[in-house]
Amino acid sequence: MPADMSLPAPRVLYSYSHAATGFAARLTGRQAAHLAAQRSVLAVVPDVMQQLHTTLTPSFLGLSASSGLLPASNGATDVVIGVLDTGVYPIDRAEFAAGPLLPPPPGKFRGACVSAPSFNASAYCNGKLVGAKVFYVGYEVQLGGPINETEESKSPLDTLGHGTHTASTAAGSAVPDAAFYGYGRGNAVGMAPGARVASYKVCWKCGCATSDILAAFDEAIADGVDVISASFGSSGYAEPFYVDSTAVGAFSAVRKGIIVSAVAGNSGPAESTGNNIAPWFLTVGAFTINRHFPADVVLGNGDTFSGASLYAGPPLGATETPLVHGRTVGSKTCEAGKLNASLVAGKIVLCDPAVLNVAQGESVKLAGGVGAILTSTKEFGELVVGSPHTFPTTTVTFAAAKRIKTYMNKTTSPVATIVFRGTVIGPTPPSPRMASFSSRGPNLHAPEILKPDVTAPGVEILAAWTGAASPSGLDSDTRRVHYNVLSDTSMACPHVSGMMTTMMTTAIKSAMMTTAYNVDNAGHVIGDMATGKASTPFTRGAGHVDPNRALDPGLVYDAGTDDYVTFLCALGYTADEVAVFTRDGSSTNCSTLPGSGYVGDHNYPAFVAVFTSRNETITQHRMVRNIGSNVDATYRATVTSPAGMRVDARPQKLQFSTTHNTQEYQVTFSIRAAGSIKEYTFGSIAWSDGKHTVTSPIAIAWRPPVNARAKSRPCDVDFGSAVAFFLSISTDTSAHIYAHTLTPMNAHTYTLPL
Repeated sequence: MPADMSLPAPRVLYSYSHAATGFAARLTGRQAAHLAAQRSVLAVVPDVMQQLHTTLTPSFLGLSASSGLLPASNGATDVVIGVLDTGVYPIDRAEFAAGPLLPPPPGKFRGACVSAPSFNASAYCNGKLVGAKVFYVGYEVQLGGPINETEESKSPLDTLGHGTHTASTAAGSAVPDAAFYGYGRGNAVGMAPGARVASYKVCWKCGCATSDILAAFDEAIADGVDVISASFGSSGYAEPFYVDSTAVGAFSAVRKGIIVSAVAGNSGPAESTGNNIAPWFLTVGAFTINRHFPADVVLGNGDTFSGASLYAGPPLGATETPLVHGRTVGSKTCEAGKLNASLVAGKIVLCDPAVLNVAQGESVKLAGGVGAILTSTKEFGELVVGSPHTFPTTTVTFAAAKRIKTYMNKTTSPVATIVFRGTVIGPTPPSPRMASFSSRGPNLHAPEILKPDVTAPGVEILAAWTGAASPSGLDSDTRRVHYNVLSDTSMACPHVSGMMTTMMTTAIKSAMMTTAYNVDNAGHVIGDMATGKASTPFTRGAGHVDPNRALDPGLVYDAGTDDYVTFLCALGYTADEVAVFTRDGSSTNCSTLPGSGYVGDHNYPAFVAVFTSRNETITQHRMVRNIGSNVDATYRATVTSPAGMRVDARPQKLQFSTTHNTQEYQVTFSIRAAGSIKEYTFGSIAWSDGKHTVTSPIAIAWRPPVNARAKSRPCDVDFGSAVAFFLSISTDTSAHIYAHTLTPMNAHTYTLPL
């Protein structure tokens, strides 16, 4: 055996038995290629880094302690939600305290809290916080060395804040008079205040290693959680499902009856940017709510432009201040260390768009400025979000900044001030509206599956925060707060995760999708802040969740493990690729499985028909189950056809009875007016029995579908008959991988066949 096959010695990091069958190891590229060629190995996949993608939201969602979902759920005290994130900060946080009326934790939960020097499990964990574990082996390999424990804690303790925010949003206990320096003041409560929290720390300062994520799924499944909330995803386009560790772990969780809620991602408004797009996820996009934090720019000519800010210090006042553009004082984006202090001192600086706007404001502050006006990107359209600045700063739209520049160019001595207006709740602007950053469809790897599924509040959400980091994330920010305001699909996901814990009824995803709403508080189709126009199902999915209606959906679309395996076969996956999910000890033979070989026939509560020819006719099949109180209900279909399309539902009437509580139907799509065809067009089909309305969105795509397999990374390498995936790996470069195998193994005893 060549020396480079055994040296350096391989290192096994994890073994998986619940979320997957396989292990994670540190190997050279040559070793990984050799391993991939073994008959017992299904796939070798690189370990990559993924990224982390409320006082008012309960009332905005219509949740009440006296009626609807919350009392019907009996507090969800027998439900445990597993939060995979940056850990949890329970120290002096009432959101994670066990109230006197909270019964003992459910006996079915087998998890625990892990102690460490910075995390006293016996003191921090209780009947509310029932689990806290940490996973960092893969992260340290990716990092190239040990975690710096002066910056991050190798314990379940959250030193970044993100995990504390999401966990409290999902299931935080009620806390009165919560606010971020007065912003958003009110009673803070999670979506499921009676549910228990189990925290699995998988994400760190530089991201989340997929091997750690899979290990956390493995542990959460073994612990017996009821719901998993995952607020992370790829920083680029979604991977094919069989090389996506989150998709693999989620499949195993769903197979065990665990519901998995995950973020759509923050790569909008570009198309096909959605993450976590396999049908077994409940994928969540982000909407605004009817609360915002305006901070207006008032120019010397009287023009006023609305912005957003969470600045909480002394105001600038009404006195107008000289206004300059960053370009003329050293850096158009106000980059740190590049501003000329002599030109900035005593002035307000207008800065062009940059990645981290809190750092822009800090840069102006350090250069001696008295205020900063930051610019949102052009692609974000009407969206501006408040940030926790330490210095008088606001963010305005790209269009507003352009008009401010026009004023500056036409004025000899331009002046301005910033007026911070605090918290504003009301009907203007309309809400909800689709957040520009929220990732969009069409689905990159399965165009016939609509993603995202639903949307939820994800803009300027107030929730608990860590005491180990500043609200801005800046090292120079010495503030420590109990609450922070964040905007991301990461904030939307735990809203849905918490709602699911209070429902825990059959076909939750179907119920949420078919009862979602698509009209804002002004009576119009929910708008898209990126375009200023009406949003579409590729943006909002089935619509904004309505938890009270979802409690009684009438009809549901069931889908289980067998349906998902059929779906994978319909995608054209090989037997070994399907076996990565099924873990049945042998490669899956798709030809022996019952069901359709067409992806569009997957029993999903939405329809996407992808036309490759203008003469084509497409038929998709569905089955619904009646779970309403009227077992003899009759449902009739109402179809809103997409422009240029003919849509026929057969039959148009579904009759249920005690002995026939499921019914099948089919929908046929054909082109009616070729001249009116656009790239995409949308409609819906709604079934009603007079009490329930069960609505499914329809999307028509007019271009050839994306070839999902062709979208694999260009540096993928195929080693013989095995499927091997490597990212920038050569024969003399170490690679951190995990492998899916046909038989279970023990990380402490298994010898790599090198």
